Amino acid sequence: MATKTTYWTPDDFNVFTIEGLEHRMTALQTRIQPKFSELGQYFASHLSSYGKGEFFPHVAKHARRTVNPPKDSWVAFAPVKRGYKALPHFQIGLWNTHLFIILAVIYENPDKKGITERLQANMNVLTSLPPTYIVSGDHMKPEAQTIKEAGEAGIEGLLERLQSVKKAEFIVGRHVPRDEAVTLSKEAFMELAQQTMDALLPVYDVIIGGH
Repeated sequence: MATKTTYWTPDDFNVFTIEGLEHRMTALQTRIQPKFSELGQYFASHLSSYGKGEFFPHVAKHARRTVNPPKDSWVAFAPVKRGYKALPHFQIGLWNTHLFIILAVIYENPDKKGITERLQANMNVLTSLPPTYIVSGDHMKPEAQTIKEAGEAGIEGLLERLQSVKKAEFIVGRHVPRDEAVTLSKEAFMELAQQTMDALLPVYDVIIGGH
């Protein structure tokens, strides 16, 4: 019987256990970044088709690192060719423990107050997401709460913090445990990622003030 080809493999996730910056970066560049480039082209086109501007892919290069190897990596999507971190953006990426498909407002964003106010006025776009989707206040940490666990009060707390704490962030999306991710064919993964981005687009609309 032919073995089923999956898109992500245990080796992809195990990249983040490789010791040393140089060895880990080499593995990242050979194993994972070709997939990020492929996903980048596909989903930049998919997001551009919504008419919210032309989206461009940004594969994380981790170029500033000199000692500590990256603990996660990603491809981001934003309607700019460079400097995406100051804008709300989508990401597909990996930690050692899970895969993530998220919409992120990170600390470089200059409009956190406005974004908070728009989301607070349209909380339904967050509370109506699937209860297994996650929310987080820090993209540098792998842990996150599900929307069900956080509840409306927890989401409110994250938004309050986004507005009042300089380093605060707001992440919403989906985590897929590695054990599940490594069972998905390419088609199944692409469909899952597309469904997730489509579900997050109404949130993006509110964030950018297009609601």
